[in-house]
Amino acid sequence: MKLVIISHTEHYKTAAGKIIGWGPTINEINHLAPHFESITHVAMLHNSEAPPSTAEYTEDNIHFEALPALGGTSVSSKLKTISNIPKVIGIVNKLLKDADAFQLRTPTGIGVFLIPYLTLFSKKKGWYKYAGNWSQKNPPLGYRLQRWLLKKQSRLVTINGQWSDQPRQCLTFENPCLKDEDLLRGKDIVSIRQLEDKLNFCYVGRLETPKGVGRIIEAFMSLSKSEQSRVGQVHLIGDGNEKTHFEEIVKQSDIDFRFRGYLPRSEVFDVYKKSQFLLMPTSASEGFPKVIAEASNFGCLPVVSSVSAIAQYVKHRENGFIVSPISAEGLKLQLDTIFNLDDTQYQNLLNHSQDFVKRFTFNHYTNRILTEILS
Repeated sequence: MKLVIISHTEHYKTAAGKIIGWGPTINEINHLAPHFESITHVAMLHNSEAPPSTAEYTEDNIHFEALPALGGTSVSSKLKTISNIPKVIGIVNKLLKDADAFQLRTPTGIGVFLIPYLTLFSKKKGWYKYAGNWSQKNPPLGYRLQRWLLKKQSRLVTINGQWSDQPRQCLTFENPCLKDEDLLRGKDIVSIRQLEDKLNFCYVGRLETPKGVGRIIEAFMSLSKSEQSRVGQVHLIGDGNEKTHFEEIVKQSDIDFRFRGYLPRSEVFDVYKKSQFLLMPTSASEGFPKVIAEASNFGCLPVVSSVSAIAQYVKHRENGFIVSPISAEGLKLQLDTIFNLDDTQYQNLLNHSQDFVKRFTFNHYTNRILTEILS
């Protein structure tokens, strides 16, 4: 079977002319590829330097087809997207002629016109992946339109979380991020973890206020002296427009904040292994951040807000902590609890840390694609 995947995934060209792309999506496609005759990934090629979070395609039957780099919230970016509609549809239409099936990954700027186009003009087998917050009450107009179109679909739609008003064609689908060997390594790490006097914390994602980075910094800076003495390092992995602002704020703190920038996947995993807790007090629109599953696999317990599907996996004081309210004060309440954990409580949390991670393996995901969607 020949599969075409259409997405807004950022791709870059190296100095040697090799195409690389955003790691999580590329890894997912690499694991799908052995089960198909070919996979063509139609996605956006950016004319800029690639961040360390990119990865290479590893299978010879994966082909990349470039789309212009589109998207953004400015008027000029939206006009650019509109002017490129014929070009994008032309590329997609040409590739679908030789394909057996397609996947369109949404929400994305091009999804506003590609969902109607594929619905009305393509008879190919296909499905849509909605990676955002399916339950978001007031999404941006483009997201709202795409979600409405997907609710009216006859084709299958994979979504994050399980909801009482979930349309019949919408399947709850976990996004993969772990290999089977990661699970085995995770079990080894968890089995030897102990509650230590100094605790390490980490955050992985965009460095911006809606994601909760400011709340993290404020909460740690408000700790008492005795609690601050329990903090080893706070790793902030990622980048964003507010990074310099956050770096200025922490200069006034005695906490060892470490801004790591973007890191390769293996180095992110190393940070999970030496951190006891993952912090994500986000108020942004989330589906289910993969980093929660990755960190939990290594016994790095999530301290997260209850946004979208997150609380369907993270159970308060059972395998992590839910931050409520979503504020610096709400996060500090959970930090206070953490600093008062005894060995038994900590080990009970660890014993449940991997309860849900099997659902986030590449093998589990691939099997569901083949048996539930393309069978």
